[in-house]
Amino acid sequence: MSPREYDVIIVGMGPAGASAAYELSRHGISVLAFDKQIHPRYKVCGGGLSARIAKILPLDFPEVVEETVRRVQFTYGDRESFLIESPDPIAFMVMRQNFDQWLADHARQAGTEIHEGERVVEIHNGEDGVDVVTTQARYHSRVVIGADGAMSVVAQQCFPGRPLRKIPALESEVHEEGSHPFQEIPTALISLQAAKKGYGWIFPKRQGLSLGVGEFVQGPKRPKQSFRDFIEHEPMLTGLQIPTPLGHPIPIASPQAYRSGHAWQGRLVRGRAMLVGDAGHLVDPLLGEGIYYAVRSGQLAATSVADMLNQSATGHLSHYETLVANEVGPEFRVAGRLGKIIYGLPHVVHRWAGQQFPDAYQRVLSRYCEVLQGKETYQSLWNRILQRLHCPWAANP
Repeated sequence: MSPREYDVIIVGMGPAGASAAYELSRHGISVLAFDKQIHPRYKVCGGGLSARIAKILPLDFPEVVEETVRRVQFTYGDRESFLIESPDPIAFMVMRQNFDQWLADHARQAGTEIHEGERVVEIHNGEDGVDVVTTQARYHSRVVIGADGAMSVVAQQCFPGRPLRKIPALESEVHEEGSHPFQEIPTALISLQAAKKGYGWIFPKRQGLSLGVGEFVQGPKRPKQSFRDFIEHEPMLTGLQIPTPLGHPIPIASPQAYRSGHAWQGRLVRGRAMLVGDAGHLVDPLLGEGIYYAVRSGQLAATSVADMLNQSATGHLSHYETLVANEVGPEFRVAGRLGKIIYGLPHVVHRWAGQQFPDAYQRVLSRYCEVLQGKETYQSLWNRILQRLHCPWAANP
């Protein structure tokens, strides 16, 4: 029996896969999408979305927002903290099971055929198309998009030997009667004191808090020890019953992939296969934000696939890599530099700098929040810092 034919098969229906499916289906392209689980499915995730994401999502996005955050508290020690407030949203908080289902529903309404509870086991990437074998049947498409997360089957089978970089994270959620101060006035907390080479966070949700720790440099007893230290010493968690955390890898981008003048060399496209979101390691290397880049990479991939199928002037899948390299590459390159500085400094240096130069520290943190709002970029932030230091290479991040 011949396999069923589609223009595009998408593996994984998280934010990246659902965004690609939605855009492709809106252009009349036949799309089959697989998710090994059934929506709504619980996912370990802080669920913090930078406010700039509202510009690239469907207009009814607010219906899945749990809290709109206009205050972010940054802490560097037992007493040192900086509070950033804005009249405009800095971040939106969502529960991933609701957010992902909302995106999948939009793709389905646009015409995507979605098979939930069907796991992909084999992918054969040929010159003229791709054969996809699942636990239930065999399918054929002109293109396959891997949107199946950090442990992507598409990446493993179609991109062998691809360099990987993952950081360990532990996350938990608190659901208790009564409200927390961070819920009463929606406030997010970022703590550089919580981890040796990373940070901890507390995000407000409608029915509780999401909290966690990410370690950008692995070491003994990390991040388990970091999580224990965080919940024991963070005053805003005092008295709360914290459930056992769940672990997962965050596939942050490697800064080496975005160095000026270096080609991508097939990192996101190989033959008829493409990688988006976490599967493509398109995660901010500074704070590990991935959802914005998941949605955006899904949209960029859809643009490239549509151009190829319509035989336009940019009708090559490799154009997707060009789009990502031009839009995301410079940002990740600077974020990687900032990460090396921030996580390379001992905690005592952060405390000292905050004490000695509080106004300058406050300005930098305010600018970072403007990056989340889409008012600034990492590149413009980097240049502001260099100009303050009177560096001659300020215009070349």
